[in-house]
Amino acid sequence: MAKRERKNELKIFLSNDEQYILEQKVKISGMKSKSAFLRCLILYGFVYDLDYSDLRDYNATLGKISGNLNQIAKRMNATGNVYKVDVEEVKKVMKQVWDTQLAMLKKQPSTKQ
Repeated sequence: MAKRERKNELKIFLSNDEQYILEQKVKISGMKSKSAFLRCLILYGFVYDLDYSDLRDYNATLGKISGNLNQIAKRMNATGNVYKVDVEEVKKVMKQVWDTQLAMLKKQPSTKQ
């Protein structure tokens, strides 16, 4: 057996799709082997499990808010008046935006090591 610096073997099973993706990523990386690519990924890489449900909810909320603001703007343009109720509605929806952003930020994983 050849003298190896690395003596621990790793065996994994991949689906055809996973194998194809791995081969493409190795090719794009320009590394000389899958082993080198995987070692680099293990030592320096990150694996992210992203959950976009909060972002979808946030976008839906922003859509509702923009609809409300459009209605308020139409009313203001039609009457030439700014109503206290409209100003309060804008403040309410903006608080909703900030609260949602804060909640999303609190759910983000810390990247400090």
